[in-house]
Amino acid sequence: MSVSSVNFSVTDGVAHVELNRPDAGNAINPSMAEELSNAARQCDTRSDIRAVLFSAKGKMFSVGGDLQFMRAQEQNIGDALKQMADVLHRAISYFARMDAPMVAAIEGTAAGAGFSLALMGDIVVAEPRAKFTMAYTASGLSPDGGSTYALPRLIGMRRAQELTLTNRVLSAEEAAEWGLITQVSEEGKALETARAICEKLASGSLAANADAKRLLRTSLDNTLETHLEIEGRCIAKNADQDGREGIAAFFEKRPPKFS
Repeated sequence: MSVSSVNFSVTDGVAHVELNRPDAGNAINPSMAEELSNAARQCDTRSDIRAVLFSAKGKMFSVGGDLQFMRAQEQNIGDALKQMADVLHRAISYFARMDAPMVAAIEGTAAGAGFSLALMGDIVVAEPRAKFTMAYTASGLSPDGGSTYALPRLIGMRRAQELTLTNRVLSAEEAAEWGLITQVSEEGKALETARAICEKLASGSLAANADAKRLLRTSLDNTLETHLEIEGRCIAKNADQDGREGIAAFFEKRPPKFS
């Protein structure tokens, strides 16, 4: 019986996406990339998903691309990697643009494309033993997975250059100090902490969270005046939707019941 490379489930509005190749360090091969893309598409399109929990089974979050698979491609390696990257990038695009916020729980090492996936979380929680490294150029490869898009925006160009070109390994504490991740959990508590955050997000306004995500993602691409206009339109739209309930709940001293 074949085993899924990615586990996917939805409970009480929270989708759990879990990488499931622990014996291979959750290395990404074509099968995993395809399953991840399918899971990401559901997170993007299903109306019952209000938050996404992203994690990995085993001691490693992900060592990145599957070098065993790459080696087996021999002269076809370029075409094989382009195909796999296209599928992986489709998954990352779904995750970036979906309405639901994503919380990533990082246990162990996130390297290469695993590092890229970790960067996609809107909130990233890591265990103290977690480590982060780009690793691409050490294998004679250039980065993929959107890492060269995310890194300069998160930590600035100079630090992005250092991580990408030297393959420096960051500890969880260093990653938090640099702004790569949101917080370091207690030992053994990353998944539990991330799940609690997801549950809180799932009880919030999906529409407001979705617009907040989009506003942050596009902020560096717009002029100030353009962005102010978009902000104004978004807050007016949300005021007519969940905003009325949120304001009423505040004055009535009760939890809001968002649509």
